[in-house]
Amino acid sequence: MGGRRMSINNTVLVGRLTKDPDLRYTGNGTAVATFTLAVNRSFKNQNGEYEADFINCVIWRKSAENLANLAHKGSQIGVVGRIQTRNYENKQGQRVYITEVVADNFQLLEPKNQSQGQNNRDTEYQRHQRRNEASYEANMDDLDPSDELPF
Repeated sequence: MGGRRMSINNTVLVGRLTKDPDLRYTGNGTAVATFTLAVNRSFKNQNGEYEADFINCVIWRKSAENLANLAHKGSQIGVVGRIQTRNYENKQGQRVYITEVVADNFQLLEPKNQSQGQNNRDTEYQRHQRRNEASYEANMDDLDPSDELPF
């Protein structure tokens, strides 16, 4: 195998969009969409309720445009991609660490007309998301799809 070490970084998610995907374009015209998936856990908490994890995702190029055109808040989608971590220094001089799923592709899992307004769990998430959104978006302009991790 030469000097190359084997590594696996595959992520498969099924969840609902907490809001419409946010489609933007980099300085060189590359499409990028960010979105958050609410993914239900398969077990109940101490109160006997199911909780959800809210997972930040990013998707690039034509897939980003397709997602923005086809999926909306409440849409149930499947995503295949990988987990990526990055960090940057914010305006206050603090190091901010971000973990997100970089989606290679997605699939709508229900007819478009059934997906609108079906996710009531996003209200709790939106309060949390507002606190993190500013720092996340501040670094979006610096993203380059050709950037690779140094290992």
